[in-house]
Amino acid sequence: MKHEIALNGCAPTPLAHYLKALGILRLVAEQKDLEVTGFWKNESFVMKTTLDKDALLRFFLEEYQPTPIVTPWNGRGGFLEGEDENNQEDDNASSRKGAQMVALYTGEIHSRFEPIRTALLLIAANKSLSTLNICRSRYKIAKAELDRKKKAKLSILETEKEYVKQLENQIKATKRTLLQSLRNELSGSMLEWFDACQIVAEKLFQAPLLGTGGLDGSMDFGVNYLERLSCVLNVSTGKPQTFSDLMLEESLFASPTAMIPNWIPGQFAPGNMGAPNSSTGFSGISRDNHWNFLLILEGTLLLATATTRRLQNDTMGALSYPFTVRATGSGSGSNNQADEANARAEIWLPLWRNAATLAELKVLFQEGRATVGRRPARDGLDFARAVAGLGVDRGINEFQRYGFVMRSGKAYLATPFGRIQTRRNPAADLMQNLDKNRFLDNLRSFAGKAEAPGRIVALTRQLENRLFELTRRDHSTTLQDILILLGRLQRVLSISPKGREAVRVPVPLLAPEWIWKADDGSTEFRLACALASLTAPSLPIRVHFSPIDARKYDWDKESRLAVWGEGSFERNMTALLRTRLLAAERLQHQDKPFDFHFGANSSDIAAYLDDSLDDSRIGDLAQGLALVKEFPRHHDGTSNRRKESVLPGAYTLMKPFFVTDKILHRLEFLPQDRKLPQPDELLTWLAAGQSQRAVDLAWATLRHAGIALPASPQRAPSALGIDGERLLAALAIPIEYGQLAFLLRRIRHESAQIELTT
Repeated sequence: MKHEIALNGCAPTPLAHYLKALGILRLVAEQKDLEVTGFWKNESFVMKTTLDKDALLRFFLEEYQPTPIVTPWNGRGGFLEGEDENNQEDDNASSRKGAQMVALYTGEIHSRFEPIRTALLLIAANKSLSTLNICRSRYKIAKAELDRKKKAKLSILETEKEYVKQLENQIKATKRTLLQSLRNELSGSMLEWFDACQIVAEKLFQAPLLGTGGLDGSMDFGVNYLERLSCVLNVSTGKPQTFSDLMLEESLFASPTAMIPNWIPGQFAPGNMGAPNSSTGFSGISRDNHWNFLLILEGTLLLATATTRRLQNDTMGALSYPFTVRATGSGSGSNNQADEANARAEIWLPLWRNAATLAELKVLFQEGRATVGRRPARDGLDFARAVAGLGVDRGINEFQRYGFVMRSGKAYLATPFGRIQTRRNPAADLMQNLDKNRFLDNLRSFAGKAEAPGRIVALTRQLENRLFELTRRDHSTTLQDILILLGRLQRVLSISPKGREAVRVPVPLLAPEWIWKADDGSTEFRLACALASLTAPSLPIRVHFSPIDARKYDWDKESRLAVWGEGSFERNMTALLRTRLLAAERLQHQDKPFDFHFGANSSDIAAYLDDSLDDSRIGDLAQGLALVKEFPRHHDGTSNRRKESVLPGAYTLMKPFFVTDKILHRLEFLPQDRKLPQPDELLTWLAAGQSQRAVDLAWATLRHAGIALPASPQRAPSALGIDGERLLAALAIPIEYGQLAFLLRRIRHESAQIELTT
């Protein structure tokens, strides 16, 4: 009969409780119930097993055989006490906790602890261990003498310095030999613990999950494990110690008890560290359940077996451990740029709802990887992208993200960075555009360097956060924010010699899907799309936002076309139009440089003329949208279009001067054998605020071009109250093809029912 047991003491957070769940399942499967399964439900780990609750407790109290978790490679581990060459007893060294634990478990012990005893005796017989002890003893003596002379300000010979350096190198070489020989001699769970801590390849790779080779600051995991084990189980009799049963119930089922000892919990449970203001006094007391610590370390062994296979394909070494990547500050309010430099790594731990056996979980963690395209995820943002694209193992519903971040002085604590669901998000695929020519990689790498300008660093961090947000939800405003940031980065990088050198290429051109996904139906977005779609031979609108070679799409340091700056939208539009018209003349264009692929509607133009919009957002969005490689040809607006609006007669009359002759011919506004040039004074007067003079000039020019204007009234429409510079900007923004045809018919007065609005 299977019992379903909810382990309320095992939750996805903190990390201690997650690892504890893995440890419980592993031990039950290996030592009691081979068919046990586990899954996550309602923030708890649930086991299906032949054991009931009481039988589960009895198993740990009476039968459980602890894993040999020891750290002989560490100075505090009980073996490397630094005896002298003659093996004379060093009272100070032998009184250390590690040596005491080794002596305890190699003495008279119960059969439950026989695997630990066997491992300790095997390690003690290793010849490299004795050699390393001698090297350490010589180094300690030589280093102490060197420090004494420095403190006394005595002269130090170069030979003395060289001797200490040689001893340091000898210790490293001997330790490497020790680690390799131990790995060859160990087997079973002891070997799994070895691999969970570190891998010996061309260099030593240490797992961030277990600190620095089984050390959390000055706390040795192996020594702590053996000591806590003796606190809950009598090493000689194998029976549980006083209050061990109460602590076990608290650990597994979160049963209230006051019998939790004062003990430093380590990096896995930051909430138990006894930080200031964590209790009624000025500072709290560090409290930790001994069973928690034991089961945590037992759980880490599940994250060990895949590392050697993955190192073959991953040059990052230490980041080849299951679901472990470099730390990144994006996507978490508790992590920032300062943390990145001081973080060991981050780990994304899977949560699954379907019952899984130990064998299935071993496969899951052995294949514990995420991919972006064809490459493995390298950092937190990459992993988020992989999750959004389902480039992870199937059967995982969520990932709990943790970062090993320096907190509380120099201690690294496993800090939760949020929960990420594994769901398909097609919008996240748009980020692949930014991978071209390694743009995103180069940008992020440069932003992490000290020489990077602050403006680039700030924009890059904002971009990372928005990209991370995009992996979680495909909201149009998120995509708009990304477009704005890309446009700003393009301009800032273009004027930074260091930025151009490091990033090498401009922002890659974006797919048209960016337009559809970013569309929120707003007037500002439609106007920005229309402006960004302006084009002409060798004159895409993007060349005015940043110095770009239009043909090669590369940086152009000599460009004089990039005139967009930090001023108002109207002022920038005026500068853009002047530059654009002069460039078209210099390039000997046969038509006005106002071809377009996308048009706003009349209500959008009316809202802009009424000064009821966020002008700066229009300009910011246009800079990002100008990076879209190809707009749909003459697309008639975006979603949520408003009703058509009647535009001022001054706008209607002057609009043909901001439309190509090719379109005017096609709409039969202008005879095929004629052109409608734009008078130089038109832009000048509008920019100077002399709107009526500009309208009068337009009226006269149209008559001279043979355009049939209304017989009555025989004068230009009034421009009273219309700001010239704002009108100029509105005229430059393309309008929908169908509504443009309607405006042109109004000018020619082809319908007796239509009159120019004055």
